[in-house]
Amino acid sequence: MSRKIIYLMFLQITLICLNCLYDWQHQELNTVKLVVYGLLIGLSVILITIYCKFNNELIQMIHAVKRTLNGNLTTRIFANGAPIFNEMVFSINELIEKLEKIQVETIQTHAARKSLLSSISHDIRTPLTSIIGYLDALKDDIAASEEEKKEYVNIVSKKSNHLKQLIDEIFNMAKLDADEMPMQPDIIDFSEITRELLIEYLPEIKRNELELKINIPERKCLIMADRLSIVRIIENILKNAILYGKEGKVLGIELKENDKEFELLIWDRGPGIPKTESEKVFERMYRGDQSRSSGHSGSGLGLSIAKALIEKNQGRIWVDSTPYIKTTFGIAFGKIKLVRT
Repeated sequence: MSRKIIYLMFLQITLICLNCLYDWQHQELNTVKLVVYGLLIGLSVILITIYCKFNNELIQMIHAVKRTLNGNLTTRIFANGAPIFNEMVFSINELIEKLEKIQVETIQTHAARKSLLSSISHDIRTPLTSIIGYLDALKDDIAASEEEKKEYVNIVSKKSNHLKQLIDEIFNMAKLDADEMPMQPDIIDFSEITRELLIEYLPEIKRNELELKINIPERKCLIMADRLSIVRIIENILKNAILYGKEGKVLGIELKENDKEFELLIWDRGPGIPKTESEKVFERMYRGDQSRSSGHSGSGLGLSIAKALIEKNQGRIWVDSTPYIKTTFGIAFGKIKLVRT
């Protein structure tokens, strides 16, 4: 099609020249006709030049798009044409950039999934192997006394509960990833639900000999969120603080507000999280450095589940840690005000 257009333009120039020659031979060529013929020929040449330039730029763009399709997502097209052409170039470059980001995210997701599967396999296999070992010992009457048998049974029960908890959290994370966990936003009293959950965890707090420092206002602190999500979020952060912060012997709960939000701060004085790892703490299967995770049986999914649930409820979560002084996990949700009628 492009060659036909060029041929037609050259044919047009030829016809103009022939017409000019005919007028000259018949002595009908005057200044006005000469100017008109010159303008027509010049305009045709300009049109051919513009068309050839546009065609070359279009070919370069096609080659760039083909390189992108072949996997070279670092390709970019230079904009040096007409405004409408440049707009098209900018749009294609933006599309390529988004494809590049998707490719990077896909690679990262694939690597994270492989790491997650490896961690999950290890975390399931370890307690399961232990359970099978103790059950075999009981079956083969290796335990010498009834007291030893009871101890074996208690260990099996403890490890079975841990295994169930891990499987439940994996199931919850899978549901969140598949967007199969329904959200039912409702007006919730943030202070009341925090007090209720704290009461539920009092036996565990006492068992770990933690001193409670509580600052929760008596008045209503209303937020709009899914109630079950808020329960899971607070529970996961409380479990994390008790599990990793019990060495500090203090557990703090503080609910405060700013102009737009209510903030719940849960803190401890345990080993904390190094600054270099604070960004990783909400990643799946993260357990921190050995000083914090040694001897603990956390699944590494609790905080990542909390983060995912908070994002679904338009809240925010953060951590601020100074090891053995104060490690604070904060969550915040927008305030709502009831309109009196």
